[in-house]
Amino acid sequence: MSTAPRPPMLSLEEALAKLLAPLSPLAETESLPTFEALGRVLAEDLLSPLDVPPLANSAMDGYALRAAEVADEGVVLPVSQRIAAGRPGEPLQPGTAARIFTGAPLPPGADAVVMQEQAQLLDDGRVRIDTVPTPRQWVREQGEDVRRGSVVLARGSRLTPQALGLAATVGAARLTVVRRPRVALFSTGDELAMPGEPLRPGAIYNSNRYTLRGLLAQAGCECTDFGIVPDSLEATRQVLRHAAAAHDLVLSSGGVSVGEEDHVKPAMRAEGALDLWQVAIKPGKPLAFGHIDRAGARPCWFLGLPGNPVASFVTFLLAVRPLLGALQGASTTAPEPVLLTAGFDWPKPDRRREFLRVRRQPDGRLALYPNQSSGVLSSTVWADGVVDNPPGQVIHAGDAVRFLSFAEWQS
Repeated sequence: MSTAPRPPMLSLEEALAKLLAPLSPLAETESLPTFEALGRVLAEDLLSPLDVPPLANSAMDGYALRAAEVADEGVVLPVSQRIAAGRPGEPLQPGTAARIFTGAPLPPGADAVVMQEQAQLLDDGRVRIDTVPTPRQWVREQGEDVRRGSVVLARGSRLTPQALGLAATVGAARLTVVRRPRVALFSTGDELAMPGEPLRPGAIYNSNRYTLRGLLAQAGCECTDFGIVPDSLEATRQVLRHAAAAHDLVLSSGGVSVGEEDHVKPAMRAEGALDLWQVAIKPGKPLAFGHIDRAGARPCWFLGLPGNPVASFVTFLLAVRPLLGALQGASTTAPEPVLLTAGFDWPKPDRRREFLRVRRQPDGRLALYPNQSSGVLSSTVWADGVVDNPPGQVIHAGDAVRFLSFAEWQS
């Protein structure tokens, strides 16, 4: 009996294109205090209502003066005023200097600041200038950081701590962000047990449930955990219907292979639609994507990850993070690779694109975890990133390789 040939494996780029093509950002937004917006995605451009700095000010503790009045070192000037930060001074009288402190507004008429280390206050209250200043030295110009009316943070920006600080710089007490994606999570497999339960013969503890919940929390999602679903078609259909009702994405691990006890595929096809892709990556070849129908509403998306814990972890970073970013309208969804030096040999590469668990060493070279099996979850704790290795690419110690940091990926 002849069987239909398997379709060729998709490249990661092809899979991501298929994954992201039908998605559109969530329409719902919310207004949050800036203090509470860390990690959220900005739903609209943030425009500055003011210049930053609002006035030209001093970058140093020192003396404000007219540069043209100090043609030589050793010029002595009377000190006509003292200007502290937050207190505008009077117009600078010709032939005088103003004692000024960092952040204080430059007085009208002054065009330079001499730092106090290059000046000496004399006993009679005058100051000797021991350098020849140039115009605008040690002056922070009005609007040199942010111009009034400019886009401070663009729509789609993920709000980092420094982005929140920039929003505060322009007086934004609240920010409009895309609402959090709502994700339903479940695992399949009668062999799974939960930590705290006795481990019966043939069972394993469900690590994916903990890993994926943590990754979803880092990605800024609201997660509903549906636990472990029994290996039956009806149980799988029931959880899919229930999960789809109030969620944007249903995420599962395991049950997307071809075994008789893998019920996710027929359940999804009964409740909506499913494509099962073979993606040319290692670890993480099987990836299921589809949607669950909801009457009168946009469909609920579905992603099925492989059950091996490292494959589940890696495919979350490669596929689920971009999907969640697209739902939030995020402008960037993946870290940029950095070229680093391999401190290892990889003489027998796979025909698939590989993501090798590595760790940076004090000398800047990358060490390779000795066991790259997709079941060795300890490798992901030991490692601080992966090498993105092209198909069939041999690596010799000393070669430049593409490094992707977990810290950047999961921020």
